[in-house]
Amino acid sequence: MLSGFLFLAACEGGTVPDLETYDGEVVDVSKRETIFGEGGGLNFGGPDKPRAGAGGGGSGIGVNAYLWRATLDTMSVWPITSADPFGGVVITDWYAPPSTPNERFKMNIYILDRALRADGVRVSVFRQVKNRSGNWLDSNVQPNTATKLEDAILMRARQFRNRSAQ
Repeated sequence: MLSGFLFLAACEGGTVPDLETYDGEVVDVSKRETIFGEGGGLNFGGPDKPRAGAGGGGSGIGVNAYLWRATLDTMSVWPITSADPFGGVVITDWYAPPSTPNERFKMNIYILDRALRADGVRVSVFRQVKNRSGNWLDSNVQPNTATKLEDAILMRARQFRNRSAQ
């Protein structure tokens, strides 16, 4: 094995490439494709390599890039507990707006499609209020709250799409 690395070092002008073995196959790690595409970062709405059978939104993530980016942008005030760009799920932690410290909200946002469609995002909102003893109790959310958040995400996604088309 050592002789193999010495041979490679001689062939590469004194440098040894990042080689790793996966299932018996030697791979140059510096030349492999990653889940994040070229450059190692997520690609939000920019050009992408065409993929067979892939529908709109072009990115290295599993859901519509505009909806994903708009969701993160719209929810930027909330602390995010979990964000899965391949499954299209964003889960926030509890957040108490400064104007109403005795109530807090938590959201689960689901991006349901690779296309930018009105039914491509679903938001679930949870609300708790603090009782007199300081404990948080589940409470009702106004029925149109989730719809307003979905509309805000969709509007922001359309803005991102329109900017990238220019």
